[in-house]
Amino acid sequence: MESIPRPDSGVFDRFRTIGSVGEAAGFGERLARCGFSAVRRFLEEFRDYLKQYTDDETPEAEALLDLARIALPEPGTVSPSWERIWDEYQSIIAYKSIVYSRIPVREREGEWQVLIDNPFTHQQIVVYPGLTFAEAAYLFAYFRSGLARNEHIRLQKIVTLVSDTGSG
Repeated sequence: MESIPRPDSGVFDRFRTIGSVGEAAGFGERLARCGFSAVRRFLEEFRDYLKQYTDDETPEAEALLDLARIALPEPGTVSPSWERIWDEYQSIIAYKSIVYSRIPVREREGEWQVLIDNPFTHQQIVVYPGLTFAEAAYLFAYFRSGLARNEHIRLQKIVTLVSDTGSG
C-alpha cells in the first residue's frame, strides 16, 4: 500500500501545491490506493480549509475544488457517504462567497451567531452563538446548502448582549 503522509504532515497542504491536471490525477490515484482512512483525512483537511479561507482566497478555493474533482472524480466509490461531497463543498464555497460579498470587512469584527428555524414545525430554533465572523460564515454556508423547505437561516452580528449563568 502506498504511503500518504500522516495527518500532521498535511495531505491537503501537499495537494495545494499541485500545479496541473495530471498531477491532480496522480495524487488522486495514490490517495485512492491508500484507502478509506487516507481519503477521509484528505476530505477532513479540505473541510478545515473551507472553514478558514477568506473572501480574497475564494478563487483558490474554487480552483482547488476543480482539482479535487479531477483527483477523486467518484469519492462515493470509497464511501457512499461521500457520493455528493464535491457538490456540498461547491455549495459551501458559493454561499460563503455570498456572505463575504454582503458583509463589508469593516463590519466583521465582533460576535456572530447563526440561527436555523422552521416556523411550520414544532422543532426548536437551532442557534450557534459566540462565533467569529469566519466561523459564522462557514456555518451559514454549510447549513444553507441543505436548507429544507420552509426553513429559515440567519447570520447575525451581536451588537448588544446580556448573558448570565444559573447558580444551580
